Amino acid sequence: MRYLMMSKGSDTPPDEKLFTEMAAFIEEMSAAGILLATGGLDPVGIRVASKGDEITVTDGPFTEAKEAVAGFALVEVRSREELLELSRRFRRIVGDGESFIHQVF
Repeated sequence: MRYLMMSKGSDTPPDEKLFTEMAAFIEEMSAAGILLATGGLDPVGIRVASKGDEITVTDGPFTEAKEAVAGFALVEVRSREELLELSRRFRRIVGDGESFIHQVF
């Protein structure tokens, strides 16, 4: 089962401990074949909307930086329980905040 895990930005700047712990976590997930892709997202973004034949393109930002999705990980796991354990480990590393998870079909 594949899931897209997304996390919101934080007001707390990352420190060396966070970088070290996150690098180890990413290396472990990559070696296990769980992590398929990961990255940070530009908080500005572009909105593309359609209504009938009209396509509108609007440059962001659209939300406050702390409300925007700041990063993502695409993972492949065997169960929902495994997914939730990975999510808990991630939140323990990065600290306070929110993450969103969607199954990829």
